[in-house]
Amino acid sequence: MSDYIVSARKYRPDSFESLVGQENIARTLKNSIKRGQLAHAYLFCGPRGVGKTSTARIFAKTINCADPGPDMEPCGKCESCMSFAEGRSYCIHELDAASNNGVDDIKALIDQVRIPPQTGKYSVYIIDEVHMLSSAAFNAFLKTLEEPPAYAIFILATTEKHKILPTILSRCQTYDFNRITVDGIVGNLKSIAQKEGVAIDDESLHVIAMKADGAMRDALTIFDQTVAFCGKEVRYEEVIKNLNVLDYEYSFALTDAFLAGDYRTAFLKFDEILSKGFNALHFVSALSSHFRDLLVSKTSGLEALLDLPESLRKRYREQAGHCSLAFIYEAMNITMQCESSYRASINPRFLIELTMMKLSALASKIAGQPAFGGTPVHQASQPVAQPQKPEPHPRQVSGPSPQAAASVSPESSKPEPAPEPSKPESAPEPASASASPSPESSPSADAAPKPRRARAARGSSIALNSIMNETEGKNPAAQAEAVQTNVSDEDVLAKWQDLAAMYVSKPRLNNTLAMAKLEISKEEETRWVIFKVLNAAQKEWIETKLLHELEGRFKQLTGAADVRLRVDIEPEEERPQVSYMPSEKLSDLMSKNDEVRSLVSDLGLDLK
Repeated sequence: MSDYIVSARKYRPDSFESLVGQENIARTLKNSIKRGQLAHAYLFCGPRGVGKTSTARIFAKTINCADPGPDMEPCGKCESCMSFAEGRSYCIHELDAASNNGVDDIKALIDQVRIPPQTGKYSVYIIDEVHMLSSAAFNAFLKTLEEPPAYAIFILATTEKHKILPTILSRCQTYDFNRITVDGIVGNLKSIAQKEGVAIDDESLHVIAMKADGAMRDALTIFDQTVAFCGKEVRYEEVIKNLNVLDYEYSFALTDAFLAGDYRTAFLKFDEILSKGFNALHFVSALSSHFRDLLVSKTSGLEALLDLPESLRKRYREQAGHCSLAFIYEAMNITMQCESSYRASINPRFLIELTMMKLSALASKIAGQPAFGGTPVHQASQPVAQPQKPEPHPRQVSGPSPQAAASVSPESSKPEPAPEPSKPESAPEPASASASPSPESSPSADAAPKPRRARAARGSSIALNSIMNETEGKNPAAQAEAVQTNVSDEDVLAKWQDLAAMYVSKPRLNNTLAMAKLEISKEEETRWVIFKVLNAAQKEWIETKLLHELEGRFKQLTGAADVRLRVDIEPEEERPQVSYMPSEKLSDLMSKNDEVRSLVSDLGLDLK
């Protein structure tokens, strides 16, 4: 049998200098040793595999070392250090609280504490997984932990600090160990690979470090597994295959497909990922992380947030240069919605494919171009024939001359409902007719109208007037502001039930609007439509969440821009009496119907 030792044991830290990622704790402990300020109890807590037990052993070895170095490192040559290295030290005792968690085990430990050390100055007791002790064992340990002999030092190590009694915590100096960074793990693995004669690239080391999730012991275990699979020549493709990690190439290729609007390639890539056994939810999570890294790469000053090798950072910067911030933001929003809806979805694959369709159409939607070869977004929402008022020429200060206005026929001043493609659009006002000649006087009947040519020429910039004039796609209030039609009060009130019918899918709101009493109050140029609800809770709910939406839709229905909505509470004396009990309903029916009243009288029925 070979003498092979796994890397997690072979390269376990044996000095403060060899600790990775815990420099502040190592410095504090060395200073306390140098100044002779040793506490009687320490608590080391933190995630798994970050060096809690290793630090406890190094600390115990250092305080018993006969000749520590100037930087408080154990010499490794004295009797105490050699006995510790050979596993025969009588000064350092380790107890696994996971398997020795009863009161009897703690009593045996207390009896052992009474024996002074044979060599060295201190008897150090390292209790690992101390949170596994029972409550009775903790209580039995309290007195000894509070007032131990002068030569006894206790070091408790745990991954779950919240399970330890507060009375134990108050008797210990607590040290919180951090997760080891990706760069720290990569640097340590690189030095170990050089010692072992293993050729491995930075990308493979980063994959192992990301998989370890901040635990050096896990990273060393994965490293041994990778070397066993790949041999001394470790390649990135074999690492991701062995560890079943989703390759970065998929995220880059899918993002390129989304930017090009190529959902077909995205579907095929997704099917390929599923065929390799990857979890679909992990795939969506990887997309979210990829878009996050693109955002970090595109924003200057955030490069430190990327835990990636330089080769991947360069690729992220290149792809981020092709993405707009609006695209990245919307893509992150879409993928996060997919992740939140994944577990509740009956058909998860369809949900993810729909998400990829949205991402493929996103770039075109932001640019205002056709998605998947369809109609452009800004044209799809417009009617077939939308009369447009041409903008006046910069030099045209006043209206057209009387001669030009007189030459326009009455027919040319009326907008046509569906103009032919070969004919120019007629303007809605006579003043604009002088800007475009009639079809008979036009040199080319197929020429496009001048307003359209002017708009095409200004396609590179967005005019403020055009943004303010185009009400398509805006909220209902913005659309209603563009309407200046005089509407009578009766016509306004007649549209209220149409507003209530728009909320049939919300029964509570539909019933509240349908039963509301209406009044109209005029203040200067504003007509206030006051609708009354039953209580203050309904009023507050509508005012805070729905009033703006209701007002916009009501303006759109009535066509009156001067209409505003206000909520009020209906007085109790004005509310109709509603019958709830069967006897009340029968009495109400008898009061309104003589035949029912006579029937009850003739049969001698009792009202109950």
